[in-house]
Amino acid sequence: MKTKNIAIVAGIVVAVGAATWAMKDGSESHADGAATPGGKGNGAQPPAVVNVVAPQRQDVAVVQQANGTVTPIRTVDLHPQTTATIRQVHIKEGQFVKQGELMFSLDDREDRANLDKAQAQVARDRASLADLERQFKRSQDLFAQHFIAQSAVDTLRAQVDQARATLQADAAAARASSVTTSYTAIRAPMSGRVGGINVYPGSLVQPATSLTTITQLDPITVAFTLPESSLPSLLAAQKRGKVEVEALPGADLAPVKGLLSFVDNTVDPQAGTIKVKAEFDNRETTLWPGQYVNTKVIVQTLKDAVVIPQNAIITNAQGTFVYVLEKDHSARLVPVRRVYGAGVDAAVSGLAGSEQVITDGKQNVRPGAKVRLASDMGKGKGKDVHVADKG
Repeated sequence: MKTKNIAIVAGIVVAVGAATWAMKDGSESHADGAATPGGKGNGAQPPAVVNVVAPQRQDVAVVQQANGTVTPIRTVDLHPQTTATIRQVHIKEGQFVKQGELMFSLDDREDRANLDKAQAQVARDRASLADLERQFKRSQDLFAQHFIAQSAVDTLRAQVDQARATLQADAAAARASSVTTSYTAIRAPMSGRVGGINVYPGSLVQPATSLTTITQLDPITVAFTLPESSLPSLLAAQKRGKVEVEALPGADLAPVKGLLSFVDNTVDPQAGTIKVKAEFDNRETTLWPGQYVNTKVIVQTLKDAVVIPQNAIITNAQGTFVYVLEKDHSARLVPVRRVYGAGVDAAVSGLAGSEQVITDGKQNVRPGAKVRLASDMGKGKGKDVHVADKG
């Protein structure tokens, strides 16, 4: 009985040892890639499925974008220069006026009377001067014939000089009265749009009274700020010639094009920005004072640049690069530099422009590894893919 039990225990030990050796041997074989659980295949990763695009050669405009405010070149707040009552208002609110157009007439009766008085005084002075000049001429003839003394001639010369000075003073006073009288006719100092009118016929006005405002709408400017980092390229563009600026007043309106007209002489040290302005033709009054617009400034044009999709560029601790597809369907890492990014595309350096750049699936690609094009799927290609045997 004891002998039988010993034989059973020995058999169990041998079986457990054989199973342990088999499991260890299988694990080592699977770990070093010599065999798969089915005993077939080498366990290699399949090639990544990718899409590729060809770089484009084109001119790329380097654009700076900012939010701007429409500002008129000139806005004038009209005030009378004398105290009087409004006799007539010749304009309406919101009306467009031309430079020199009559807008307000003030009561000018007193001013015209003063002007007439000054002009009459000038006429009297001219008559007096003419009489004295005739007397002086006769005195010179009489002195030549020794009928009068030299002192009499000198006295008449002094009277002529005095009358001439009096005439000049009264003529200046008449001109001053004419200027004062002109203040009673208020004309448009420039062409523009009239604002609200604050007075009516019969209103008493004085120099502190605001009559209305005139705002110039054509041309008009847009003021905005750009980061100080864009200042060198902005100034360089100005030196090359006219800098084009585009303003978008609304989603439903076409953009308006103008030219850069002003770059401030100081960078704001707190905000790190520079103030600039652009001037636009505004015959259709698309831009309105105080309106917010989106602006674009073309500071440079990259000629014949290599353009690829932004999603093809990979950036990590090692730098910026892309994967390109080789003829043998392997991936090659190419370092690039993003020169300018605009939307979904970017202009880069480091590519010749004839490569096939990998876009989708690049996250699964390793340098030198084989890849398979998504366009080849289902066409019987890509036979180099290793698939584990299910049996």
